[in-house]
Amino acid sequence: MAGYSDTFMDHFTSPRNSGPMEAPDVVGHVGTPGRGPYFIIALRLGGSAVSEARFQTYGCGATIAAGSVLTEMVRQRPIAECLALTADDVIAALDGVPANKLHGPALAIQALRVALKDVVGSDPL
Repeated sequence: MAGYSDTFMDHFTSPRNSGPMEAPDVVGHVGTPGRGPYFIIALRLGGSAVSEARFQTYGCGATIAAGSVLTEMVRQRPIAECLALTADDVIAALDGVPANKLHGPALAIQALRVALKDVVGSDPL
């Protein structure tokens, strides 16, 4: 497809870490199922780092690709570094996202921040 990088298409057509996680430590959920796009990220934590990540979404290809690459980006990364990630980091990891699809990476990052917001408050990093 024109306008999409090979990396983007790989994550869209073969998403990594997609589906529910049994007994996650934290979950971030943005959007409302049945009312447009939504994104759920489930994380397992090990100490002050993310040890496992999975996502579920209903959205466009950019949202699927963003979820896939974000779960790879946060694995084995300290929580403080995960919180510092931005939509631009996700876009860069996908080798670009078309301007009319920037909401996908933004939704993924927002869910990540929701998942980790209480962790930081209870565990000084």
